[in-house]
Amino acid sequence: MKSARLLLTLVIAAGLVGYAVWRSSQTGVAEVKLVGFQDWDTPFEMPENGNPDMRFHFLSAWQANQIPSVTKMDTPMGSENGALTYNAQKFWEMNDRRGGHHTGDDLNGIGGMNTDLGDPVFAAGNGLVVYAGEPSPGWGNIVVLAHRDPEGKPVHTMYAHLLDIKSTLDSLVARGEVIGTVGTAGGHYPAHLHFEARSSDGVDIGAGYVSQPLNRLDPAAVVAALHNSEAAGISPAALKLADITPEAPWTRLEIKGAEKFTELEK
Repeated sequence: MKSARLLLTLVIAAGLVGYAVWRSSQTGVAEVKLVGFQDWDTPFEMPENGNPDMRFHFLSAWQANQIPSVTKMDTPMGSENGALTYNAQKFWEMNDRRGGHHTGDDLNGIGGMNTDLGDPVFAAGNGLVVYAGEPSPGWGNIVVLAHRDPEGKPVHTMYAHLLDIKSTLDSLVARGEVIGTVGTAGGHYPAHLHFEARSSDGVDIGAGYVSQPLNRLDPAAVVAALHNSEAAGISPAALKLADITPEAPWTRLEIKGAEKFTELEK
């Protein structure tokens, strides 16, 4: 008798499970499309317009392995001591009209307004281009570089409102290389560079004004910590340290103590 009741209970339970499975299959949930043999790692489909949205993504292992270490940084539009730029709106200043704290530094040419339109924007340090495009009309053209600090921690620098982009996605750029030009984000603002620094493993453009800093860093402090130069000067170029003579710059290299080798030849 007990066995019959147990069997009946199991049959009823199986029937209920089967009914639930059947009902779930009748819902309007979109069918999962399997691609290739790696069904567990099926990539997301492309958007209808054919262009992937890269405003938020994590770097691949290949990209992460390419990120260069940065031991020296310079400001992306020249030194304030050289009277080239001024900071019109500093990091984390409160902007009541925008409803939040500023997420970066707004670097302007000394003439103000659009006098710096089209001026070059330089990579603050050796980096990998992990974003190059226009995420929204309010941001305009943006370039994001990935770096690793001397301790190996990821640091990103972002260059926004660009008129033109001079670098390509996944390319390596050197400190001081031109990566874009100063723009207006399609006429939304007077010409200036919105410059940010972040501690991040992925690209997340976000907003220009926020209530919490999250992964944002003070860009001026990040550059200053790795500037490795006197306050009044830009880091010296490596070629200057090499002492190449102007008479024959690519055929003769003056090296201290080289006269000893000349004596040995005699």
